Amino acid sequence: MPELPEVEGVVRSLAPVSAGRTILSVKISETVLSAKQIGKEAIVKGITSEDFISEMAGMKILALSRRSKYIYFHVERDEEPYLLVSHLGMTGAWFVVDTLDDIKEERFRRHVHVTFEMADGGLLVYSDIRRFGELRLVKAESDYPPLLEMAPEPFSEEALHHFLAMCETPKYARKPIKEVIMDGHVISGCGNIYATEALYTMKIHPNRSAGRISKERKIELFQTIVDVLQESIRAGGSSISDYRNINGEAGTMQERLKMYGKKFCPGCGTRTKSLKIAGRTSVYCPSCQH
Repeated sequence: MPELPEVEGVVRSLAPVSAGRTILSVKISETVLSAKQIGKEAIVKGITSEDFISEMAGMKILALSRRSKYIYFHVERDEEPYLLVSHLGMTGAWFVVDTLDDIKEERFRRHVHVTFEMADGGLLVYSDIRRFGELRLVKAESDYPPLLEMAPEPFSEEALHHFLAMCETPKYARKPIKEVIMDGHVISGCGNIYATEALYTMKIHPNRSAGRISKERKIELFQTIVDVLQESIRAGGSSISDYRNINGEAGTMQERLKMYGKKFCPGCGTRTKSLKIAGRTSVYCPSCQH
């Protein structure tokens, strides 16, 4: 699943080639249309396919921003502002192309689900192999409450205080620290990859409860998370499997990962172990992490 650095990379590459442009028309794939006809919320969520197509036609894209793992398209029609919220799910990807044939990888071409034809020519395309992502048109963040429940951005001044306060609550103090830092209500945008890396750097066992880690160590852990997220942003994100930027290019952070997906610890050579935490596979070094 794309995490904060991957989403940030999409926003940074997508904004310069989409902001200021107007959407002429919208096409939704038959796969999504069929799912919605039988009552399934498939990719286009919170609105009917017909209304989404009608509402998005004529929208001007003013700007893009990122909030946690979400992409915000700030759009307007007739000077009335809206927010198109995009989550990439497990395998979502955006492309800016002249034709669908310009999408480099065939697996993404086969799974194009929303195509925006632009008034000045070309296409803005959303592809999603496993269809776990979403597009949601709202007037403002407050129209979709889960957006308001996210933790502060990890690079903001209030993020550390929020993290420490949440770790002290009974709900989180008893949980494994890996589960806590992957929870978007505690830290925004940190998923399995970067939680694994931060805990390895800090030599903290992923199953250790948050309440059994000192405040000083939690402060260090938080800063380590911030550091690894920033490093990944600079590297263009991690392309473990399906993440691509709008040009179909992979990031390079996966080449720098020390623990995620590794069979042996790079520090001591011990064979790594894994366990399930919050439904995700957590790889760790049994010798280095305690």
